[in-house]
Amino acid sequence: MSTRRRDRHGRGLRGPLATTNPLTGTAVEPVGPPGRATFFEEALQASIDRVQAHCPEALVGIVFGVEEVPFLQTAWSGEKVPLAAAVAPTPAALGRVVLYRRPLEHRAATRPGLQILVHRTLVEQLAALTGLSIGEIDPDADDED
Repeated sequence: MSTRRRDRHGRGLRGPLATTNPLTGTAVEPVGPPGRATFFEEALQASIDRVQAHCPEALVGIVFGVEEVPFLQTAWSGEKVPLAAAVAPTPAALGRVVLYRRPLEHRAATRPGLQILVHRTLVEQLAALTGLSIGEIDPDADDED
């Protein structure tokens, strides 16, 4: 048995991890976990799908967006940075819910925690826009506590 390991001196993996594909002649790149922005967008889409399954009327006339950080023309009051913003629909424009990725990521300790926080934030914003209760939009909301 060889004593050589791929992670010599704690510098990470060394050398190719996969052999070349005999059909194409190129090496197969290992697939890693999604990046932070991709993971956040996937968590938001999963949350929208979950709300769509329980209460599709809450999503009618609402457009969703993601921004890195809040950009507000006036300073907000309080010590906490806002996690999301909701704009009510008008006759000329659809309603909007914007989630701020960096503040949400900063408040969550883990990726599963971020998924829960994204969902709760989305449901709260939809409840504020539509006038529906959180329990009507997501009956499983109490199960996550």
